[in-house]
Amino acid sequence: MDQTSNLLQGFPPVINAQTHTLILGSFPGVASLDATQYYAYKQNQFWRLVSASLGSDLVKLEYEQRLQALLAHGIGLWDVFHSCARTGSLDSAIRDGKLNDFSSLQAMYPNLRKLCFNGQTAGKMATYFKERGYITAILPSSSPAYAMRSFAEKLQDWQHELQAVNSE
Repeated sequence: MDQTSNLLQGFPPVINAQTHTLILGSFPGVASLDATQYYAYKQNQFWRLVSASLGSDLVKLEYEQRLQALLAHGIGLWDVFHSCARTGSLDSAIRDGKLNDFSSLQAMYPNLRKLCFNGQTAGKMATYFKERGYITAILPSSSPAYAMRSFAEKLQDWQHELQAVNSE
């Protein structure tokens, strides 16, 4: 095997031709990697934040149905990093992160116009994408490790950004 075989591998994007907003995390946590599902860790607030923002209870749905419901709202999922070395699930533990290939994103998905970064680590890429014509927003992390703000406080930002693009 090659030198990168010891790196953890992320997931492919959840996106289609109607996707106008892409939520970008940094890299899947241990529970997500184990389950092969975005935001599988039960304490992560992602699915609750998205559900409340869209007014649709995605939490009660099976995983594939959650993804289809997101896509039906024009929202996709991906991560900033394709692969990395990391012990545990904290963003601060990410080492040797390799970026996903975003170079053909605009050409392949012309309706994609907004990127919402789930937390500060993913948000480090916001300026890069803004310079390429995307609307960008850095959301408060849905991770339970980010406890400086309450769920209600996080929800205000998530609702503002996810509803703003849906009303355009």
